[in-house]
Amino acid sequence: MTKIYCAIDTPDVARASELARQVSSAGCGVKLGLEFFSNNGPAGVAAISKACPDAKIFLDMKYHDIPNTVAGALRGAARLGVAYVNCHAAGGMEMMKMGLDALADESSKLGLPAPQFLAVTVLTSIDATALTSVGQIGTPPEQVVRLATLTKDSGLAGIVCSGQEIQLVRGALGKDFVLMVPGIRPAGADVGDQKRVMTPREALDAGATHLVIGRPITGAKDPAQAAADILATL
Repeated sequence: MTKIYCAIDTPDVARASELARQVSSAGCGVKLGLEFFSNNGPAGVAAISKACPDAKIFLDMKYHDIPNTVAGALRGAARLGVAYVNCHAAGGMEMMKMGLDALADESSKLGLPAPQFLAVTVLTSIDATALTSVGQIGTPPEQVVRLATLTKDSGLAGIVCSGQEIQLVRGALGKDFVLMVPGIRPAGADVGDQKRVMTPREALDAGATHLVIGRPITGAKDPAQAAADILATL
C-alpha cells in the first residue's frame, strides 16, 4: 500500500515531473493540487503519469459546486487514470452521490478502474477560531465527524482529515474507511501554514490510511532520500 502521497505544489511541469520521479522511486505516490492543475491541466497530469507510470496519483481538486457541475468535472478526472480524487463534503450528499456515480460510469465506459472518491472535511489550515468565523457551530473535531458521517452515508471511500481527528473518525465509522491525512510534519519540521499537525508515525499509529507530506520532502536537497527517511520511520 502507498503510505505517503507527496504534495507537489508547483506550476512548473518539468520540476513536478522530476520531483515525481524522485519520490516515486522511494515508494511514494504523488498529490497534484489546484496550483499544478490550474497551470497545466489534464496534459500536466498525463506528463506526470508518463514520467513515473507506476506511481499512484491523488488529484486533489476539492470540487465543491452544484451536483451536475461536480459530476461533469469528475467525468474528466476519471479519464486521467488517477487513484484518488476528492470533493468538499460540505457540498452535500446529492453532490457526492452524483459525483460518485459519474466516476463509476465514466470509468466503466473507458475500461479503467474508478478513482477512489474522498471528501474533505475541515481543512488542516482551519482552527476553531476560523471555523467560527465562517458560521460553523462546534469545534473542528465535531465538524469533521459530522461531515465524515455524511461522506460515508453518501457511499464515498473515505475522507481527508487532520491527524487530530483520526481516532474520533475511526471510533465513529470503523476501520473500513480511507483516511487521507495531510498536515503531517516530521518531528522538528516547520509547520508552515498548517494549524493541526502530527508526525508520520503518530498518524499511522492513530489509524491513518495514507499520509500527505509536501515541503519536508520537496524542499529537501535530496527529495528521494527525504522520502525514504520518512518511510523508514513507519
